[in-house]
Amino acid sequence: MVSIKLKLKTKVNAEGEHSIVLQLLKDRQKKIIATGLLVKKERWDDKEHCFKTRHPNAMHNNRLLDTIKIKARNIISEFEIDDIDFTLNDFEQRFRFGSKRNKVDLFAFWDSVVQDLELSGRIGYARSNKDTMRSLQRFYKKPVLYMREINVTFLDKYEVFLRSRGGSNGGIAVRMRSLRTIFNLAIRRDLIKQNLYPFHKYKISKLRGKRIKHALTMAEIECFKNVDCESDIHLVNAKNYFLFSFYTRGMNFADMMRLKWSDITKERVTYARAKTRGNFSLKIVPPVREILKYYSENRRDTNYVFPILLHDILTPTQIEHRKHKILSQYNKALKILAQKAGIAKNVTSYVARHSFAMCLREKGVSIDIIGETLGHQSVLTTKAYVRDFGVEVLDEAVDVLLW
Repeated sequence: MVSIKLKLKTKVNAEGEHSIVLQLLKDRQKKIIATGLLVKKERWDDKEHCFKTRHPNAMHNNRLLDTIKIKARNIISEFEIDDIDFTLNDFEQRFRFGSKRNKVDLFAFWDSVVQDLELSGRIGYARSNKDTMRSLQRFYKKPVLYMREINVTFLDKYEVFLRSRGGSNGGIAVRMRSLRTIFNLAIRRDLIKQNLYPFHKYKISKLRGKRIKHALTMAEIECFKNVDCESDIHLVNAKNYFLFSFYTRGMNFADMMRLKWSDITKERVTYARAKTRGNFSLKIVPPVREILKYYSENRRDTNYVFPILLHDILTPTQIEHRKHKILSQYNKALKILAQKAGIAKNVTSYVARHSFAMCLREKGVSIDIIGETLGHQSVLTTKAYVRDFGVEVLDEAVDVLLW
């Protein structure tokens, strides 16, 4: 049990004023902490432990005393909630200097997280975090932002700021999820308390819109296949990458980039998806075989199938830089190819994955098998059927695209 009392020190100064102190009693121990306030005894109410109303600054000073008492009680409550058997010295330390957990600079902590990501080779994720941090710094305009200052109002204003700069629901959601991840990490590392978490009330799910997912029909895929690339190597590569992705169950660009000749056998392509770590074994259908033959005949002096990573030994930063550069070229080339094919849709690298799913559906393949071919492990309807699908069934699902 801890008791708190405001009282006067016996000793007076030259003006006859007493220091007002905060007295704590715990386990028969006493701690005296100066408040910095002074008062003459005749203007002090010993019964109520406050300034008498005839004191010229009674209202203001009594508010200060109330604040001191509330602060003291809150500190004690924090110790009790955390189940800490604190000493009076522990109390004084927190009373005078505050809890370190309440004074975590978001930018400094976030910067350290980015550095850890870079050291672990997660360059793309590090860049995404760095972009969001810089965006928040442009909004806040101060070098230090304590995590305790971020609440629902702060997030609402940050959202308005992002919209004023042309941000869409999807883009804003990416920023907010990055910020939420940093809060979760700070809580897990015991740097801040759970009650400072603002995302209990600010719901990122409200930003979830119905994004239009572009997909090509089988007729459009045929038009795409028949485009004349006029020996333009960028168009040739873009066309091959897109069709390879389409016929390998929507393999994404990052996995194609890392695909090695050692992953190719006479009949199958095997790889682990970088995003989910799921393992895939794909039957090599004729269009895929043609593309592999082209790159085998034009093979560079590397172990990689596609001319995206030009050296076998690259740092994570070099790999990320190359990925960013070639993906940009790839998407620009896809716009040209779509125009040549007479396709009005916005064709990007990810459209190959959507197109694969939509074309399977167009051919009458069940939703469950489509989900399994795409590796949607989190989809409950897919999980319910996973054990029933053998690799032959999945191979046949891709074969229908050739009919």
